[in-house]
Amino acid sequence: MDREQSIKSAIPNDPKLLYRKGLIGQVNNDDQQALSYYTLALDLIASIDNPSLDIVQLQYDVFLHLCDIYIGQSNVNLAEEFLDKAFKVKKKFHEEDESDRCLARRDKIKRLKSNYEGTLSDHAESTQIKFEIHKDKELDAYKSYLSSGNIYLKQGKYDDALSMYKKSLKNQLLVLGSNHPRVAETYNNMGVAYKNQRKYNDAISMYKKSLEIELLALGANHPNVADKYHNLGNVYREQGKYNDAICMFENALKLKLSALGDNHPSVANTYGSIGNVYCDQEKYDKAISMHKKSLIIRLLVFGDKNVEVSDTYLQMGNAYNCHGNYKDALSNYEKSLEIQISALGANHPKIAEIYNNMGVAYKNQRQYNKAISIYEKSLQIRLSTFGDNHTSVADIYHNIGNAYSDRYTYSNAIIQYNKALKIKLSVLGDHHPSVADTYNSIGYTYTHQGKYEDAISTLEKSLKIRISAFGNNHTSVGDTYLKIGNVYNYQGRYKDAISTYEKSLKIQLSAFGANHPRIAEIYNNIGTVYRCQGQYDQAVSMYEKVLRIQLLTLDDNHPKVANTYDNLGNIYNDQGKYDDAIFVYEKSIKINQLAFGSNDPRVANTYENMGNIYNVQGKYNDALSMYEKSLKIRLSVYGDSYSRVADTYLKMGNVYNNQGKYDEALSLTQKATAILDDDESSSSDHAGSLSQQDEKIDQEFTNTVDQSQDQQSQLEQTSYLSDNGANAYESNDQAMKEKKYFKAYMQALQQGSHKNKVIRVMYAGPRCVGKSSIMKVFTQQQLVIAPDPTQVADQTDTMIHLEVYQIKDRKAYDLDHIWKNNVHQIVNSQIKDQTDDQFPSDLRNDEMITQQLFIDGQHSTDFPSAIASQEIISMINNNVSMQQYRDFFKHFYPSIVDKNSDGDSQYAKIWDFGGHSIYHVTHQPFLSNNSIYVLVFNINQDIHDNVITRKNQKLNTTYLQSMQEWLTSIIGSNGSRTQITARINNDQTEYSLPIVIVVASHGDSLANKEEGSKRFNQFEQQLLSNMSCYKSNIYSSGIIFNCNPNDNSDVTKAEREQCSLRLHEIMKSFIRSLPFMCNPIPIRWYIMATLLHTPISYKQDDEVETTIMTKIRMARVRKIMTLEQITTLAKDFGLYEGYDELLAMLSYLHDLGEIVFCRRADKSGIVVTDVDWLLRIFRAIIQLQD
Repeated sequence: MDREQSIKSAIPNDPKLLYRKGLIGQVNNDDQQALSYYTLALDLIASIDNPSLDIVQLQYDVFLHLCDIYIGQSNVNLAEEFLDKAFKVKKKFHEEDESDRCLARRDKIKRLKSNYEGTLSDHAESTQIKFEIHKDKELDAYKSYLSSGNIYLKQGKYDDALSMYKKSLKNQLLVLGSNHPRVAETYNNMGVAYKNQRKYNDAISMYKKSLEIELLALGANHPNVADKYHNLGNVYREQGKYNDAICMFENALKLKLSALGDNHPSVANTYGSIGNVYCDQEKYDKAISMHKKSLIIRLLVFGDKNVEVSDTYLQMGNAYNCHGNYKDALSNYEKSLEIQISALGANHPKIAEIYNNMGVAYKNQRQYNKAISIYEKSLQIRLSTFGDNHTSVADIYHNIGNAYSDRYTYSNAIIQYNKALKIKLSVLGDHHPSVADTYNSIGYTYTHQGKYEDAISTLEKSLKIRISAFGNNHTSVGDTYLKIGNVYNYQGRYKDAISTYEKSLKIQLSAFGANHPRIAEIYNNIGTVYRCQGQYDQAVSMYEKVLRIQLLTLDDNHPKVANTYDNLGNIYNDQGKYDDAIFVYEKSIKINQLAFGSNDPRVANTYENMGNIYNVQGKYNDALSMYEKSLKIRLSVYGDSYSRVADTYLKMGNVYNNQGKYDEALSLTQKATAILDDDESSSSDHAGSLSQQDEKIDQEFTNTVDQSQDQQSQLEQTSYLSDNGANAYESNDQAMKEKKYFKAYMQALQQGSHKNKVIRVMYAGPRCVGKSSIMKVFTQQQLVIAPDPTQVADQTDTMIHLEVYQIKDRKAYDLDHIWKNNVHQIVNSQIKDQTDDQFPSDLRNDEMITQQLFIDGQHSTDFPSAIASQEIISMINNNVSMQQYRDFFKHFYPSIVDKNSDGDSQYAKIWDFGGHSIYHVTHQPFLSNNSIYVLVFNINQDIHDNVITRKNQKLNTTYLQSMQEWLTSIIGSNGSRTQITARINNDQTEYSLPIVIVVASHGDSLANKEEGSKRFNQFEQQLLSNMSCYKSNIYSSGIIFNCNPNDNSDVTKAEREQCSLRLHEIMKSFIRSLPFMCNPIPIRWYIMATLLHTPISYKQDDEVETTIMTKIRMARVRKIMTLEQITTLAKDFGLYEGYDELLAMLSYLHDLGEIVFCRRADKSGIVVTDVDWLLRIFRAIIQLQD
């Protein structure tokens, strides 16, 4: 009000001047200023009696400008109010040009209201007026053609849009010339129309013409040029040329960042588009990262209620949806929906789009009723907006069909697909790619109905359209080949199926590369064919490829991973490998329960598979338990008339029959028969069994945990005695040094850290290939003739110094020594930061004596006040006594002696794994991503040869299969995506973790080095061709060891040393590059490691040295402890900094092989502190026959 009063006093009676002031505000985007001046101008005009025609014209102009302001604010009601006022004023002077101005604004208002038919009517009237006024001029007419084309474009009437654009273009070329920016705009719009028709080559041609004009007219750095790059990126994206799309979008982004800055909305748009491409490539983490960048900009620019922000939430929801993270997807959709309803109302087409995407998320969660319900909300909006013959309506029918198809109600699905197809054929014609999409879905549904000939006929229609539209190598063509291959597979035409899958594979490999989920899908289907043919090893190989890709590209708990575990379980069941089958089935159940809940049909299927195995094994009660779990889920989801329910009844009846419970068996069989009379379809899956070894181990774990918990309250009351010192009268300098070191130690507990110095190197490979012999050569031990096989694994007594090739005996140089050295280095770094004036030299004698008493350990109470200065007291955890701090300090500093540490020396602990297949399941607790693996093969054997035992017996397993088992155990089950760059022999290359170094044994069998190199290279090529997914983990060393114990000549010894030195250098190069060896480790972790660790020398001796640390170990540390007990232990000694850090510390110790840490989903866990004890359990359970 004050602002308006000041304006009135400054400009009292001049409406024209007020109008000009308002116009200036409007041009400067200052709506408040413009509205103030325009309102004052109208007030003055209203006060004039009998205004002149020019004042009436001025009033008309003000009404139109007010209308423009409210259009810009999307305030439809006020915009219409002022436009109506303008129409009424117009009648006073009857100028046709003024009618055109009014109609143009009504056009914009109707666009805001999505009233496209009304807009076209206004455009037609406006265009007619212009032709009547400018009969011999084309200057203004092209604008109306252009606007009409834009309306047709929004309606999806692309041919009509192109017709208008071509008329507009013809006029533009006559009036403006061929290089005018307006011409570029028309070419651009024509490109949009062609793109929407999926006439991509025509679209690219139009966009490039537009780009050429704007480069000439505006220069290479203009934002409009960036827009053209952006549009080209959109076309390349739809063509499936994702790398080209990213290139175009990055060109656009670079220009926009330069011209517009980091936080411009157009920059946000391009981030969003890049995110969409990453989503298409199924690089979901990158996609979400791009959308988050877009969201930040839009929130900064528009606030949190703007439709642009809503669009970003929608795109992020799509990425989460595709990634299988449905909770986050729906959360983002709901945020988008709230904003759009507030801005556009509940019946806008944008609301329909969000409902559609929410429906997809619910469908993917198998919540089909919710999905169909929300699809129908979208359908009603689109029907009311577009009518019943629009492509967006067809899209909804198609999606409803997908929901019915996924819930196995195929007849309903076909009805919906046919509705979609009818509309698409009417609007788009016979050859549009969207028509091919619907043919594809109908063919898929016919396949599952068993109508195989109909399926092939329909899919071939889809294939023909897609090849015509996109060419032979488009990803959608590959998708159709995949579906045709599926039909051949169901028909038992396995040769045709493999051939068609290979066509699909070739296309998708070219488009996506070897590690894309689409490649995994094809490998999965090929594996299915191999299984149907009884080629189980080939099937397992395919499924392992699938699993490798999924673990690289998806979350470890993604439902697709569960499906692969199910497939592997089925194969293992077919092979009679019941333990392996049960192992992967249980993984599947865990994932599906996390993803879909405990009441999901997929969980029911796997329970049934497990029941099948227990039945075969004669474990009838276990079988019934599994079947009952499956039955409960199926009854809940499908009711009591579903064929799979009948299937479960039959299986349960079979178990009762096997038990001799014939009445129960008959009753269940009759129930099944009643269901099958209505629906003759039934199916049976395969399953696996629970390992008896695992049951024994679980029982051992349970007994030990129970014993540990029973003793806990008694143990926590144990008091800790201090060591006795030898001399109470050391020098003043020693006392001063003691205090200085203790203060530095206390400071280090708060913030001190030092990089890790220890890593594990693990020898692995098939049985009887010489792993242990190579390990002995490398660690400079004596070779023996006919050594006993390694049982499970051997945690050897040796370590390797990594800077220089030296062997360390862990009995004399235990990890306790290394950790103590690390603590010293951390404390020393704190001391360097202290200044001399913190330690005055004139300490009183009684203070020095009190300090000395602390050093000697004579006091059983907390520190005397002279030592427990205010500075140190401030560092103390209130829950930990000073005595406990002192005890640990005394362990690391039994005396204060200045000496040089071994600096940053690094060491590798050596492990040797047993090669027998039966041990593979026992290896899992000891594997680590942060280790180096040496994989050994016999250079004297072909990779396809059968494995030879010590008794020269041939096993059914080949060396290739055994190597695959090892690589899958080491790499495939890990799930890490970490990459490093290592320089070896001046060659810098990227590798994935964990690192596997391949070496060979039996070099004594070679005629010469050339033969050895040839065989090594051949083995490497064959291994990588069969396990290409692990290529980035594997380093082929070319090293061939001669481990013949009868050959100890000087030449052979020199060759062995040379091989060992080469292997040592390779290890060192990789280890230096590992984050595990570079990241700082807190001092608290080293102290906790010391507390939990039992030195090898103590394990060997009957008498244990009674240091304070061993007393604490004996009182508080058990062989197996719960996570809760570990937490209490850490808190009691001031080593606890939070749950997440505790888990990180335990993971670090697990990686070192010092503990086995088994974490559970409910945040509980088990810690085995004596790894040798666990190995002994496994050895006792698993007895080798040779």
